[in-house]
Amino acid sequence: MRKQTTTYTSTLDALIGLAKRLSTYEIRHGMDSEEFFNQYIQGHVSDDAAFVEWANDYRHYLEIRKNVEKSLADVA
Repeated sequence: MRKQTTTYTSTLDALIGLAKRLSTYEIRHGMDSEEFFNQYIQGHVSDDAAFVEWANDYRHYLEIRKNVEKSLADVA
């Protein structure tokens, strides 16, 4: 599998891009990302490259979302 790098112009663009990718996984596998990730970290899902990619995208999504929420809280 060939790695692809995506560069975003803003944190918000990155969050939206990851949300779109997560939506694609969710539709393909009939499961939301949170449920998938919980099963993945418990070892109930294989370490297939597509699942590793999904898990990594979800981790990145959570980290970016946390940073955006913190930034918004600091402004409020």
